[in-house]
Amino acid sequence: MADEFSFAEDEYLLVGKVTKPHGLHGEVKIFPFSEDAQTLLQYPKIVLVDRTGRLSPVLRVEKARVQGKTVVVKLDTVNDRNEAEALQGKGILVFKEDLPAAGEDEFYWYQLYDLPVFTDAGERLGVITSIFSNGAQDIMVVEDDDNEYLIPILDTIIKEQTEEGVVISPPPGLLEINSGSSA
Repeated sequence: MADEFSFAEDEYLLVGKVTKPHGLHGEVKIFPFSEDAQTLLQYPKIVLVDRTGRLSPVLRVEKARVQGKTVVVKLDTVNDRNEAEALQGKGILVFKEDLPAAGEDEFYWYQLYDLPVFTDAGERLGVITSIFSNGAQDIMVVEDDDNEYLIPILDTIIKEQTEEGVVISPPPGLLEINSGSSA
């Protein structure tokens, strides 16, 4: 992610970033880091974080609405454009305890970070260091000391995901393409 913020990752989840003020009455536009801006509407409270890791007090969301690919939010302590401008560039954190429960066979990306990845043949590939979306599907980045693998998160590839790790069944050539070696 281009924007790096420092915060207690065991307590908070980074869900977006304030892009600019909106209007004259303290509203701000937020760019969500999820594909669906609508998901930001479910959080009644947030915490802001700046690039140095300084956290705001808990802020209540008075109202929020989706506007294109962004969300326009009115926070309880921000009452004019000047105050909204001061928030530009800050990260939006939500408490992990406020996240809706994931359904069966669903997970939050952060739950996969640092998990080891194994092939169905038992080969350890490395650990998941990040996940991103390429527009068609989500991709997990798996790294070890020598290689980086880009593994699509697809039901046909991911065979098992537990707290102990992820087991994949890579199609022929996937690991070789990612590691730069030829088959």
